Amino acid sequence: MKIQPLGKRVVIKAEEAEGTTKGGLIIPPTAQEDQKPEVGLVVRLGTGEKDLTFSVKVGDRIFFRKYSPDKMEIDGEPYFIISEEDILAIIS
Repeated sequence: MKIQPLGKRVVIKAEEAEGTTKGGLIIPPTAQEDQKPEVGLVVRLGTGEKDLTFSVKVGDRIFFRKYSPDKMEIDGEPYFIISEEDILAIIS
């Protein structure tokens, strides 16, 4: 992938929403659309700002605000560019 986010932005590879609940209920695609993506994988960090470091690293799986990202498609895969402050948590 040849994309370099600028500043304190992060490129996230989106993870698809689950098609069923833990209880086995099937979630139709129209309902899934409202829920995805909230989880993704950090694939690229921005150029940063002077004397500031990122709190995430490439390869981290994260929760992020689902209404803030800029969505794009690269090689048929969904990606998002988000600001670091829109990252809510690192999943370990």
